[in-house]
Amino acid sequence: MFAKFAHLHEKRLELEARLADPGVIANQPEFRRLAKEHAQVLKMDELYGEFTSLKEQLLENQQLLLSETDDEMLAMIKSDVADLLARQTELERELKILLLPADPNDQKNILLEIRAGTGGDEAALFVADLFRMYSRYAESQGWRIEVLSSNAIGIGGFKEIIALVKGDKVFSKLKYESGVHRVQRVPETEAQGRIHTSAVTVAVMPEAEEVELQIQPQELRIDIFRSSGPGGQSVNTTDSAVRITHLPTGLVVTCQDEKSQHKNKDSAMRVLRARLLDKLQQEQHDQISATRKSQIGSGDRSERIRTYNFPQGRVSDHRINLTLYKIEDIMLGKLDDLIDPLLSHYQAEALKTLQ
Repeated sequence: MFAKFAHLHEKRLELEARLADPGVIANQPEFRRLAKEHAQVLKMDELYGEFTSLKEQLLENQQLLLSETDDEMLAMIKSDVADLLARQTELERELKILLLPADPNDQKNILLEIRAGTGGDEAALFVADLFRMYSRYAESQGWRIEVLSSNAIGIGGFKEIIALVKGDKVFSKLKYESGVHRVQRVPETEAQGRIHTSAVTVAVMPEAEEVELQIQPQELRIDIFRSSGPGGQSVNTTDSAVRITHLPTGLVVTCQDEKSQHKNKDSAMRVLRARLLDKLQQEQHDQISATRKSQIGSGDRSERIRTYNFPQGRVSDHRINLTLYKIEDIMLGKLDDLIDPLLSHYQAEALKTLQ
């Protein structure tokens, strides 16, 4: 199974030689590409090196068990063998994960869309809460967030907010956040203290590069109009809002947050490219066999994935039957206790295909 790793050391040395080449150093895009590849190969080479060394140690210790007669020494060797076998199991799992087909989107930035669903103003307020939660998590990861479009309501919530999240491996961390997020709590506007249930939809889409999608000018209808909604100076006074319609699919994107028509158009095109790429990937996903779907999850945006119950102080992820009684920490952006088990779960499901 691990034959792929046998020639990694030669590949590592070859990459190190190329990275030391002055011609490559002068070509920064090529240097960055090779440095990224080298980091991946280095990790695999070191893991495989430890794995082969550990196998040799195990063989030596097992031979000692056959020849050793001293009881104290036998006990020490048996203890060493147990430790080595435990580490071997860990290394085998890590190496198997490296054998899984890489998701080409894992390294990408994302467009994060959060929309109010059922629940009226309470749902819109929870959109704002989730956006703050993801913003704080992004800050903890060293990522940057740029709001591309928003539709605010007067009491501090949003009917919809779309943001670009930039950083290292953003999609790989947040790709399982897509779906319906349900909230159960007493709304600020509820005078009688009754618990309401509302829903918000989250979509996490990899940012699409222009080279990935060839959008022809004749496929677009671009409308310019006056911004509406709450805002400061220049809002409602200039024709800066932009609406782009992709005629072949009927997808419509509107951006009006910026005072500049050019900036709004640029933001709208970013959102449109991401939605088109996401639509294509969803269509491909729908064609996967039922067996494969059961292994990787449905990926359905309408699937209720998580419940935030404020009276009980708990957050439950329904896909992996995980319940955490730390809702305050989670809403402050401390999401590792949710995200890490999800990643482990889906890796474990994918590993079953390698058995």
